[in-house]
Amino acid sequence: MPQWKKILYTLLTVGAVLTCGLFAYSILQKPDTCTDGIERISGECIGVDGTGYDFGTPEIRDVSRAIADENKRIDGEPHVTVAMMLPLQSDRPALRRQMRSDLQGAYLGQRQANEGEGEPPKIRLVLANPGRNYGRQEKVVDTLLKMADSSEDRLRAVTGFNLSLDATEQAVRRLTEHKVPVLASRISGDRIANEDEADGMARLRFPGLARIIPTNLDAARALANFNGERGRENLKTVLVYDKRPDNYNQSLAKAFSGIEEKGPPGPAAMSFESPAIDEPGSTGNQFTQAANNICDSEADTVYFAGRTLHLRIFALKLAQVGCKDRHYTIVSGSDAASLRQDMTAKDWDELRGEGGRAKVTVQYAAPAHPDAWTVELARWTEQWVADHGRPPTGQELPQYLTEPKAALDTLKKQIETARGEGVRLGDGLNLADSRTMLVYDGLVTIGTALHEAQGGGAETVPGREDVGRQWSLLQSRHRVRGTSGLICLTSGGNAYDKPVAVVQLEPAGKGLGRLRFVGLGWPVGLEQPKNCVIPSRAP
Repeated sequence: MPQWKKILYTLLTVGAVLTCGLFAYSILQKPDTCTDGIERISGECIGVDGTGYDFGTPEIRDVSRAIADENKRIDGEPHVTVAMMLPLQSDRPALRRQMRSDLQGAYLGQRQANEGEGEPPKIRLVLANPGRNYGRQEKVVDTLLKMADSSEDRLRAVTGFNLSLDATEQAVRRLTEHKVPVLASRISGDRIANEDEADGMARLRFPGLARIIPTNLDAARALANFNGERGRENLKTVLVYDKRPDNYNQSLAKAFSGIEEKGPPGPAAMSFESPAIDEPGSTGNQFTQAANNICDSEADTVYFAGRTLHLRIFALKLAQVGCKDRHYTIVSGSDAASLRQDMTAKDWDELRGEGGRAKVTVQYAAPAHPDAWTVELARWTEQWVADHGRPPTGQELPQYLTEPKAALDTLKKQIETARGEGVRLGDGLNLADSRTMLVYDGLVTIGTALHEAQGGGAETVPGREDVGRQWSLLQSRHRVRGTSGLICLTSGGNAYDKPVAVVQLEPAGKGLGRLRFVGLGWPVGLEQPKNCVIPSRAP
């Protein structure tokens, strides 16, 4: 064979081998997927979907499909996309039930926002799974930013955000830096917030961020105001806090430390360290030691700055120590709203003493409770009759109670209507843990901002900056009537004087304990003003 043919043959052979190699490499490097558009990374299904995919979590299958059906219903109308971003997979059944509650609220809020003819734009809702503890948030935010730039997707807001973590903060910061409006309906950590100043101005660390849940500082102030009004100034308190870096734990510990004590001083603060939000680690042993120390002190009230999983373990350890004839009240933040879902019948028995009396009661500042408005209206009316000798007229009833009650009635009607239409939302639609109510309020707030930004024009949809500018205008006449309370946003996008529902988990009696609404706490010590007009120098 001539030399030139040998060279040509060699080159062709090498080329063929390289081509096959590159083809095989491309196949090997192709991302593993859970379904179209959702990448499988280390066993998690990461990405954004609005077609009914359940991310491998059976508990959210029905409600995910309901959201997809609503998306199809409004597909031919002017609409924008809103993303619900939160972890959507877990090995823990209690966490999967919480996800279902969040998505039930999102679907019902989407329905409410989409109701009515001639009120564009409608909301197309997509689910964004950033992975456990928001560990893959960067990849998901990449997708969301592309959707915000897309003329087809028209992403105009991101909501959800149920954990106050560094990764959550990074996601919120990057979205807002790219002018994507964010409405946080479930994070209470103080760090992921803009700072309102005394003159009504704001320091915008996250331009375009709004929050409809009180910060941990506001919740702690509300609890302190509530307990002070109930004649509990002589409490002997101790702080137990988690040292693990966690926005929620740190801000709650700081808030509790800042409460001015009117009674005698209690023992020094006690710390523990957990390995993660959803891992107990050695906290059981640490809590046994802390409980013994508390038992030897005169403390009767424990401020607990930690997550729900660890709160449950601590409450059980405190009950097991066996301090004779002692009753303890543990006071915690909004994360405790999920505690009841984690409790077993055996746990409730542990919290009881002889005769079924409670050894430990847990009190927390819930963002909402379905009994709040009926109970508080009855109390207010009883006091009015005692003071005036007659029932109040409708005009004399306080807005800060009547308007949220009407909003809650609307939500209940949406639930009944959906059921009547045969819409399946999954088992356990329960408003008591506040999740469904808060996420519903978030979607209604976004819907209000979209309609206000639209300005009555049906041909175009508002830009994302137009939507973000609406947050600070949603007050006074444009306040949002939320099921969790009136939502009146400050210049910093924070909910002004948003009440907390003070709730107690009470183990007294037999069987499963009960969740009881106790009363409303107000961060500034007073109810929201008429029409929710924010004062120029807010307290």
